[in-house]
Formats: sequence, C-alpha cells, structure tokens
Amino acid sequence: MNISFDMYQTLGIATVVLLFGAWLKKKLNILQRFCIPAPVVGGLIYAVTMTIIYVATGMEIDYDDTIKNICMVLFFTSVGFQANVKVLKKGGLDLLLLVLLVGVLVFLQNGTSLLVSGMIGVDPKVGLSTGSIPMIGGHGTAGAFGPILEDFGLQGATTVCTAAATFGLVAGSLMGGPLAQRLIRKYNLLEKEKKEDLSTLIEEEKSHKRDVSMYAGATYQLAIAMGLGTGVSWLLSRMGMTFPVYIGALIVAAIIRNVCDRSKKITIHMGEINDLGGIALSLFLGIAMITLKLWKLADLALPMIILLAVQTVLMYLFARFIVFYVMGRDYDAAVLTAGVCGFGMGATPNAMANMQAVTDKFGTSVKAYILIPIVGGMFADFINSLGITLFINMI
Repeated sequence: MNISFDMYQTLGIATVVLLFGAWLKKKLNILQRFCIPAPVVGGLIYAVTMTIIYVATGMEIDYDDTIKNICMVLFFTSVGFQANVKVLKKGGLDLLLLVLLVGVLVFLQNGTSLLVSGMIGVDPKVGLSTGSIPMIGGHGTAGAFGPILEDFGLQGATTVCTAAATFGLVAGSLMGGPLAQRLIRKYNLLEKEKKEDLSTLIEEEKSHKRDVSMYAGATYQLAIAMGLGTGVSWLLSRMGMTFPVYIGALIVAAIIRNVCDRSKKITIHMGEINDLGGIALSLFLGIAMITLKLWKLADLALPMIILLAVQTVLMYLFARFIVFYVMGRDYDAAVLTAGVCGFGMGATPNAMANMQAVTDKFGTSVKAYILIPIVGGMFADFINSLGITLFINMI
C-alpha cells in the first residue's frame, strides 16, 4: 500500500520532524557535542520508524519534494552572497593555501572513492556517493547531488549520500579534537607559539544589525539572483556537462555581492540573507531526511562500510600530514587540522565545535577562527561543486 503527500503536507511533516530534532538536541548533550543538525536528528528517527513500518506492513509513503528543491537553491544562493572578494585579499597566503588544500581534498576524496569502488567491484556512482559529495559537502550537497546520481541510474543515491554525510558528521567530530591535541603535545607547540598581528585577516565590514524591515529586501535579492541564475545554469548546461541546478544562482549571487560592494549604491542585507539561507537549509534537510528509504541501503551495507572507512583514514592522514605541515607546523596549524577534519567530513559548524574544544583547553587561535569560517562557509561548497561535476562527467 502506498500513501502520497502533496508538497504542503510534506513541508508540514518535515517541519514537525525538524522541531522534534531540535527538542531532542536540547535533551541529549551528545547531539550538541557533535553539532548534528536538528533535521538530521529528527529525520533519522523518522526514517528508521518508516523503515520498520515498511518491513512490517509493506506500506510506503511518497512525498512531493518540490519545495525541497526551492529551499536547496535558496540556501546555495545565500552561500553565493557570502563570496566577498575583499575577504580573499585580506586572508593572504594562508587563506590561499587553505583554499588550495580544499581543492586537493575534493580530488582525493573523489579519486579514492572511485579507486576503492573499482577494487571491491561496485558501481563507481556508489563510490562517488561516499566521496566529497557527503564528506566536504555534508547533508546539503548530498541532497543536491543525490538526485543527479539517481538520474544517472543509481537508485537510492540520495539515501546513500545522506547516510554517508551523517557518518561524516560524527567521524569528523570525533577525529578533529584528539588529533589537534596529539599534535600540540607531541611537538610542544604551546612553548613555540608566537604571538603575531593578524588584524589583516579580519574583515573590515561593520557588524550587520538585523532589522525586520530588511528581510523583505533580502528576500527580493535572493529571488533576483535565483531567477538570473537559471539563465547562467542553462548556459553552463550547453557546455555538455552536468551541473547542479543551484550553480547558476550561486555564481550570480557572488557577482551581485561584489558589484554592489564596489559601487556602494545598493546595500546587500547579509545578516538577513544568512538567516533566510539557514531557514531554507533546515527545511531542505528536513524534507530530504523524511524522504529517506533506508531499506534501499541493505544491498550496499558492506561496500559503504569499506568506502567510509577508507574516507576516514584518508581524512586523518590528510589533516595530520598535509594540512598541519602546509599551514606551518605551529599551534595555529594544529587547531586548523581540527577545523579541517570538521568541515572535511561534515560541516563548518562541526569545524568550529572542534576548534572550540581545542582552544578552550590550550588557548585561542585567531588565525584558525578567521580562516575556517571563510573557507568552510564561502569557498568549500563552490570548489566542491565544480570538483563533483568534473568527476560525475568522467564516469
């Protein structure tokens, strides 16, 4: 027996699941510690419940996820508005190095996933479903590229990507703090730490005070970028490559942000845009989670365990031997390794939580606290989208 819900009912269910997850996070400290998103908490419980019902009764629920796609594009458009060229210039060499490292990590995660999937004899699209899509990309990118892989013939790709992203959240959070602590103690980094003036890394923009009257303007700016972005996405599709639907809106938003900053004639309501983007992401994740059909993962259980174990080892080695050494082998570099583990296998909030755990114990790191939010929040998604697109078109 099948039951169908329209897009309004789907949105309502997703919101209830989201709120339940938020309530549960307040009750269980372990969920707060790992910074697992509320929609993921509630959504996993809902998905497991639906799986039990399916196994027991054969009942399956179909959802209209139209609003999910709108929320996805809206969120990535808000990410595009964060791409301020001024910040890239102020970050200097350290920012450039970290951006390049993200590009290398995207290549390694996807290349490794394809290599291992070939060795164990599974579809390379399954491999990509455990690569940078859920690792660097997290749940947002998993929900965006899962349907694309399904269009390429991988049934249940969104479920695979989302499950891998959930694993990454926990693994990245468990790995980052202990790794940084070991580096600090092994190399006596606190004794070698040098205090330096890092004011050039701090963005000069004044703190934006949110105002109710500005949310309408922020909504209009997002809508314009989304509308113009469809044209850019169409032009990119004419190149013969597969791009996610949001890529055009992300590019247009970045252009609008920097043109307005330069002209100083139009104010971009960044605080309100970030708020709206956060709401859209939560709703997007909520809908993505309730539409999971976990029983479709049964045949992929062993390959996923192998692929995700390899990704975990890769992340540890990359952070320990590449990020730490390239970023200077000092205390800041150790804190940065914790942050990279966070967003390299989860999301920027995980990165900040990892670094906070380290700095609460050993002392602050201004450099890490400036660089990780910029790279993880502004550039990682964009670089990852391009890298994923390249690998998808290779298979």
